Amino acid sequence: MSDLDWVSVGPADLPEGRVKTVSARNLYLCLSHFDGKWAAMDNHCPHQGGPLGEGTIERGIDDKCWIRCPWHGWDFDPLTGAPPGGHEDKGQKTYPVDVRDGEVFVGLEAEPPHPRTVTDAMAETMVNWGVRRVFGMVGHSNLGLADAIRRRTVDGEMSYIGIRHEGAAAFAASAYGKLTGKPAACLTIAGPGATNLLTGLWDAKVDRAPVLALTGQVQTQVFGPGAFQDIDLKSAFDAVTRFSQPVLSTSRHSELASLAIKTALIERDVAHLIFPDDVQTQPSDAPAGSPEGRMSGPVVKPSDSDVEAALAMIANAKRPIIIMGHGAWEARDGIIKLAEALGAPVVTTFKGKGLIPDSHPNAAGVLGRSGTPIASWFMNECDLQLVLGASFSNHTGINRSKPTIQVDFERMQLGKFHPVTLPVWGEIGAFCAAITPQVAGGDGPDQIAELAERWRMWREEKQGRLAEEGSRGVHSVAVFEALSRVAPADALITVDVGNNTYSFGRYFETKGQRVMMSGYLGSIGFALPAAMGAWAATQDFEAFRGRKVISVSGDGGFGQYAMELTTLVKYGMDVTHVLLHNDELGKISKEQRSGEWPVWETSLVNPSFSAFARLCGAHGAKVTKGADVEAALADALAVEGPALVEIMTDAELV
Repeated sequence: MSDLDWVSVGPADLPEGRVKTVSARNLYLCLSHFDGKWAAMDNHCPHQGGPLGEGTIERGIDDKCWIRCPWHGWDFDPLTGAPPGGHEDKGQKTYPVDVRDGEVFVGLEAEPPHPRTVTDAMAETMVNWGVRRVFGMVGHSNLGLADAIRRRTVDGEMSYIGIRHEGAAAFAASAYGKLTGKPAACLTIAGPGATNLLTGLWDAKVDRAPVLALTGQVQTQVFGPGAFQDIDLKSAFDAVTRFSQPVLSTSRHSELASLAIKTALIERDVAHLIFPDDVQTQPSDAPAGSPEGRMSGPVVKPSDSDVEAALAMIANAKRPIIIMGHGAWEARDGIIKLAEALGAPVVTTFKGKGLIPDSHPNAAGVLGRSGTPIASWFMNECDLQLVLGASFSNHTGINRSKPTIQVDFERMQLGKFHPVTLPVWGEIGAFCAAITPQVAGGDGPDQIAELAERWRMWREEKQGRLAEEGSRGVHSVAVFEALSRVAPADALITVDVGNNTYSFGRYFETKGQRVMMSGYLGSIGFALPAAMGAWAATQDFEAFRGRKVISVSGDGGFGQYAMELTTLVKYGMDVTHVLLHNDELGKISKEQRSGEWPVWETSLVNPSFSAFARLCGAHGAKVTKGADVEAALADALAVEGPALVEIMTDAELV
């Protein structure tokens, strides 16, 4: 008895004649209390694993007590674990019990060393490659993998966030990748848990964010015949992944994990590993993999001839402008220096909003459907476009007929949709470094002075729109003018899809905030899960430490993942959610009207979201007048934890 480890299983408050399930280390035991005695045995009935702790204590005709399994009625002696006979079984393992000072202790043998498994080797490899964060849901077909991840979190090498819906895990990982350039992992079970990832993974893929998907799978011996939750995950994920492989007994497990993560990093894409249940716990002595000797420097310098041609085009331009897309985020400082040297306005795509602060003298705001008249005016007047890290999709609004220099490190993006005057292959930062010392403002008009005047005109126009607010709700101008004033300059902002998004792009003026969105996929529901990913980055990377996270959505988008608010509460995430509530899918109503369709099935029935937030344990406030928006936002931003501001808005005032 003295050689045992005595582990507490809780207070001695179990009534006489009752049983319950308790845990000691990783063991689940059936604790019983009868005739003044306490006993503990293995909780799993040897018949079909029934939970004995959910059973009953029964007295036989000889007044002897038996623990009866709730599933099929098998009986066991509480003190010895022996059956009464009638079925073939050697009985249950029992454990000594001691009650001290009102607390029950169970004696366990010293815990044996943990046998290293396949998933241990792969989780260690993930750590070596810099995977710091996992979003997911633990379930029956990923338990071995989940335990390997748990061990890494216990050692402080990883952090885990348990979500309410797997789709939220994928969106969170996507936002994390967009923000940091590093992959987070999302963990699910087989079948529906895995397929729930697909929308968020598509968001990551089309926006070029690295993500690692880890899905459980049924045991290898039942692949194919139609076992419970057995689907062909390799085929299901092929279109959305750049790398997708099953983890088999014969795989080189550390190498497989290394290849998956390297693919996610280099290709800025989705990598996927499929873990059959039985393989997860198989022993492994393989050393963990690492990126040492496997990653080269990322700089691709443009050719000298392309630099000379670009300089010649710039020298001949009177009104050059720079168009900066999300793909240029790493080079934003170099681009701003180039713009200052040229005296050129910088417009951004919506995905690139915030890469140059709107407060900067060269900033001309967002171009396109979510943009400002400032950006459109300079687009129309320019005689040369330097397109850096942006595509020419129909949403960007870039004029295809203008003389254009396009720079991108990915050759397929150059002239992808139509020919451009000068396609330049290379890293944008390297391009800017090569030409900035050799350019100077030309003899054209003073575009920076024009830019200041255009901003004055636009701000005056916004103030005029505020007067349109009536009885139906707050004008979106009031929401984003107030948010522009109170949002911290270094905040991380995730935005959803819908009229709220267009209004954010048009009215919110950035001061240095980083903005994330579901760009090319345009998936409603993105904002709140993405805010979880952004918050995780504030915990994992010093560059984002202490930065406030703000998410913005409409009521339609928030409703997609509303229960993730409880995830924010559980982990104490410092996130402020700004919810524009108009009881309508307003963007769709607008599209129906513009297409001369009848407005149909776009109305919503909603609860009070501020009350819902408070029920979840978060701060919740409701605003019905534009004059009250700023104070409510400031109060919410002052909360050190999850907060929601519900603003009743007019769907027509966008």
